[in-house]
Amino acid sequence: MSAVRCIDLCKTYRQGDEDIKALDHLSIEIDNGGFVCLSSPSGGGKTTLLNAIGGLDKPDSGEIWIDEQRIDILSKGELAELRLRKIGFVFQAYNLIPVLTARENVEFVMQVQGVAASERREKALAVLDEVGLAGLEDRRPSEMSGGQQQRVAVARAVVSRPTLILADEPTANLDSKTSDGLMDLFAELNENHSTTFVIATHDQRVMAHIPRLVKMLDGRIVDDIQQTAA
Repeated sequence: MSAVRCIDLCKTYRQGDEDIKALDHLSIEIDNGGFVCLSSPSGGGKTTLLNAIGGLDKPDSGEIWIDEQRIDILSKGELAELRLRKIGFVFQAYNLIPVLTARENVEFVMQVQGVAASERREKALAVLDEVGLAGLEDRRPSEMSGGQQQRVAVARAVVSRPTLILADEPTANLDSKTSDGLMDLFAELNENHSTTFVIATHDQRVMAHIPRLVKMLDGRIVDDIQQTAA
């Protein structure tokens, strides 16, 4: 069964007097437990595709299926519920809540899901340990390095064991050592929990870590490579 299936996606944006084809009859299939990198120059369509898969943006035409459920026809409320239950997001800007501690940030999604407080705490502490942040659970984002904040964001994304993790330029604000550590963490989570990862980036260091490299240009897939991850 496929984790993600996109069929003939089209998406056009108006920029001044020009129409920009962000997605141009694009089709892609990603297996359950897949580990895929979307790569393109700026404006090549990788972020648009990632947002479409995550239900954050609707294509003009085409179909998007997540776990054999068609999502491009869902209402905003249905999409919000889908994201809450099945999809974890890791953004370039971390998107942590400044007034909450690391543990409270990780617990936030579970709180929205209605998970009991004791279970939330137990799961949050366990996943913070898993991402290498044991002992830092009471620190707020301002008291943490960029790499530590990104690991909190990863912990928040994976704590509910979603089917799919979508990451948009997750290493953009990180040095090479921290970036390598984050990609190793993604690989471990992918292997240990069979979580499907789709990562959009133009970072060559990231591409080297990922088994499947999908290259995009002008909203189309121009290459789809199986490679030996570093």
